[in-house]
Amino acid sequence: MDATFWVGIAFLVFVGILFYFKVPGMLTDALDTRAQKISDDLDQARQLREEAQALLATYERKQRDALAEAGEIIAHAAEEAKREAEITAKKLDEAIARRQQGALDKIAMAEAQAEKEVRDTAIEIAITAATAVVAQQVQGDRADALIDTATQDLGRHLN
Repeated sequence: MDATFWVGIAFLVFVGILFYFKVPGMLTDALDTRAQKISDDLDQARQLREEAQALLATYERKQRDALAEAGEIIAHAAEEAKREAEITAKKLDEAIARRQQGALDKIAMAEAQAEKEVRDTAIEIAITAATAVVAQQVQGDRADALIDTATQDLGRHLN
């Protein structure tokens, strides 16, 4: 009996002890448990990936909707700005027209005032001239009566 024989016997005893304590079954169970855990982790990873893709699709849709809404808001703001510009231009034109009409009214009033002043000045000159002519040609009480009558008639005819 040499050493190889005893190593062979020890090996068989060792394998027998392993089978007696059901070590191969435990190893198989441990490997099966590990395989199941890996399978579960893969399933969970697959599920998380699907959820992430669904969430990504949702956010992409929300982003597209937000961009579309932003475009609508910009278009609406542009229309509103254009409408406000038109209203402002119209109000400006109306204000210019009012001021122009006011200036024309002031000019007309100034012309009327100037015309009245010229008329009044002409009347005064005519009265002064008539008074001077009558005073030179007519003398005395008769002259005073004629001047008063002419002045009253002249004022009534010119106004």
